[in-house]
Amino acid sequence: MEKEKIDKRLLVGVFIILAGILLLAKNFGIMGPALNHYFFRWEMILIGLGLIFTINPGNRTTGIILLFVGLAFYTRDIFHLDFNFWQLFLPALLILAGIMVMLRNKIDSLWARNPLSDEENQIDDTAVFGGGDRLMRSQHFKGGRITAIFGGSSFNMLKAKLEPGMNVIDVFCLFGGTKFIIPDDWNIKVRVTSIFGGFSDKRHILPETHSNDETQLIITGLAIFGGGEIKSYPD
Repeated sequence: MEKEKIDKRLLVGVFIILAGILLLAKNFGIMGPALNHYFFRWEMILIGLGLIFTINPGNRTTGIILLFVGLAFYTRDIFHLDFNFWQLFLPALLILAGIMVMLRNKIDSLWARNPLSDEENQIDDTAVFGGGDRLMRSQHFKGGRITAIFGGSSFNMLKAKLEPGMNVIDVFCLFGGTKFIIPDDWNIKVRVTSIFGGFSDKRHILPETHSNDETQLIITGLAIFGGGEIKSYPD
């Protein structure tokens, strides 16, 4: 985990240095008007951040979306195409979401992520225009993957235990959501990127109640017009 943080800082640092070099070249007239026209555009910020997130593990979904939006508007401005943000945003979001849902397993394999082969100890749930309630009893819970589109599921983990080490649940919520019922003493980190949505931890928890700081559950992914919540009690 620490290596991932260092890598991300390194990538951000390189991006800032390159931006500084380009700005310096612009100020001293080294770059001609044509290069200024192509490089000094607001879309380059989205493209640069998209590249950083895409290269770095854990945020590649966010990176792909930033790249897609940045390149779309860069192309519009360079070729003087006639469309605005809202004409592009929702249709492109739905198309991209559909592609990512269909190719999710292949994308995970491409990025060398661990396949979900342990059904008893991992979640692999897809809820489209529906959902349900699941009770997890695994004593070696390792995380998993959840897709919620216009629907969602609830996962009761009060009788489950985490596998030692870092365990990851990757969520993708589009006009939907998911709920986790988790013991107060689990050490949970929420790293979900939300766009017109949110993901909140509503447990009544104090830092000292964590039973083992080295055993963690990381909830990561993307929530668009949706989200989720973590609670320590069933409704």
